[in-house]
Amino acid sequence: MIDDLPEGLMARHLADDDHLRVLAVLDTWWGGLKGEAGSTERALLLPRLYFQHFTTTSFLVERGGGEIAAFLVGLLSQAEPETAYVHFVGVDPALHGQGLGRALYRAFFTLARSNGRRYVHCITSPENTASRAFHTRLGFTASAVKPDYDGPGLDRVAFTIDLSAHPVATPSVY
Repeated sequence: MIDDLPEGLMARHLADDDHLRVLAVLDTWWGGLKGEAGSTERALLLPRLYFQHFTTTSFLVERGGGEIAAFLVGLLSQAEPETAYVHFVGVDPALHGQGLGRALYRAFFTLARSNGRRYVHCITSPENTASRAFHTRLGFTASAVKPDYDGPGLDRVAFTIDLSAHPVATPSVY
C-alpha cells in the first residue's frame, strides 16, 4: 500500500478495531505533553467515529508482530471540494527520523490528489514544536497562533500545503 516504509513495517487502512489500540499509545508517544489535560485532549480528538467513517482515507502502520508504529487520520472535505484534511498523525518516537511520517503524508497526498484535491490542511498545538518543524519541512505554510481555535484555551497553529506546488507530495504508493 505504501512503498517507501522502513523495512519490517506494513501499512493498511484504519479499522474500527484499531481505535483503542491507537488511544493506548498516545500518552507515551506525546511524552506527556500538557500533562493530564493534554492526555484528555488527545483522546477526545480521536473518537471512534474516525475509525468507522474515515477508514479509506486513513492509514495505520504496524511492525511485523502487529504493534502500532504510526497512524494518520485524514479526510476529504465535504465543504471544500479542493481540500483534504489531516486530522491526527502519530509516529512511535523510536522510529522518528526514518521517513515514516513523510511516507504517511505522501500516501495521503496521493489519495487526496486522486480525489481531485489540491490543498491539504492540518493543525497542531503551539507547544508541539516537533510537529511544527516537521510540517514546515514538508512544505506546509504555517499560520500565526490561532487563539481558542478548538475552544477556550485550545490554541492551534494551522498549516496548508498546495499539492500542485510541492513535489514532496509525489511518492510511490498503491
